[in-house]
Amino acid sequence: MPAITPGYLYTFFALIAVSSILLASFMDYANAIRFSSEVWKLRDLMDHVAAEATELLTMALTTNVSAETYIQAPAALGRQQYWLALRNDSVRAWLEGGFGDTPTEGGVLRVFLSCKAEASGCYVSGYGAIHLTCFTGAAAPRIVISSLSQTGW
Repeated sequence: MPAITPGYLYTFFALIAVSSILLASFMDYANAIRFSSEVWKLRDLMDHVAAEATELLTMALTTNVSAETYIQAPAALGRQQYWLALRNDSVRAWLEGGFGDTPTEGGVLRVFLSCKAEASGCYVSGYGAIHLTCFTGAAAPRIVISSLSQTGW
C-alpha cells in the first residue's frame, strides 16, 4: 500500500504543473487580445483627431483665420491611460500617441497630417476634452493640442 501513494502524489504534482502552465498561457493570450483592441481604439481616436486637425489647418489656410475645436475623448482605453502629442519636422506634421501618462519621443503610433504646419502640444487622457487650436502663421499655420483643463475651462 505505501508504494501506491507516491505514484498518486507525483501525478497530482504533474497535474498542478500542467494546469499552471495552461492557466498562464490563457491569461497571456487574453491580455494580448485586450491590448490589441486598445491599440485599435487608440488608432481610431488618433484618426479622428488628425482629421479634425487637418480640417482646422485647411480652414486656416483658405480663410486666414484662427479656429479651435473640442473633441470628447474617453478617460481611458480599456484600463490604460493614453496620451496624444502633435509634433513636426521641417517637412511634415504628425500626431503621435501611446499608452501611459508620460508622452515619450517616438510614440507607439503615428498619424501624419496632410498639411504642412508647426505642431506642438500634448494631451493626456483623464484631463477633459481634447482642445485643438489653429493659428495662422507667417510661414505655415500653427496647430496646438491640449486638454480642456489645461486651457482653464
